[in-house]
Amino acid sequence: MKTTLTARHLELTSTLRSAVERKLRRLDRVAHPDAEARVELIGNASHSSAESHVAEVTLMSNGTVVRSTSPGPTPLAAVDAVLDKLERQIVRSKERPRRVRERATGEVGDAAAGPAIGGAQRPGAGDSAAPSIVKTKRFDLTPMFEEDAIAQMDELGHSFFVFLNAETDRLAVVYRRGDGDYALIDPVIERRRGRR
Repeated sequence: MKTTLTARHLELTSTLRSAVERKLRRLDRVAHPDAEARVELIGNASHSSAESHVAEVTLMSNGTVVRSTSPGPTPLAAVDAVLDKLERQIVRSKERPRRVRERATGEVGDAAAGPAIGGAQRPGAGDSAAPSIVKTKRFDLTPMFEEDAIAQMDELGHSFFVFLNAETDRLAVVYRRGDGDYALIDPVIERRRGRR
């Protein structure tokens, strides 16, 4: 696993670096062999001695991005806590698609095998109904930079994120590509002349 380790308000000694890299090997059994981990250790994060250090880990494994943060009394304790969370998240992310697929297959099978209402064909059965909007979300947009939008998207576990770009003051969308990289959609509205 490729590891990038950074530190804020904390001296990153070679002993600490090797201990963190050794602890990260726990993820080898649940992550993809080509996974990449970005680890940030933050010192003096809180006045509480039990939460004085924070470990933030972003793991990119086989197109899936998993991110977690955890505090601890020492940098290594924070890393241990965050690794526990990450292991659970990775296992859940591997199981979730399978459960959704099985549930969807079961629902389709039940609907196809079910009896017709009153001996006649159900209304709409066999028709290819047009997709419809079943939910509308409204939210306030606060201006942010592209990096912040990517971090927010990863934190929410979404594959795309709509935001108000602080540099251009326009709506934009960041999304995760199939290869694990990110892309930005920055629409430009062309005004037609003579139209107001």
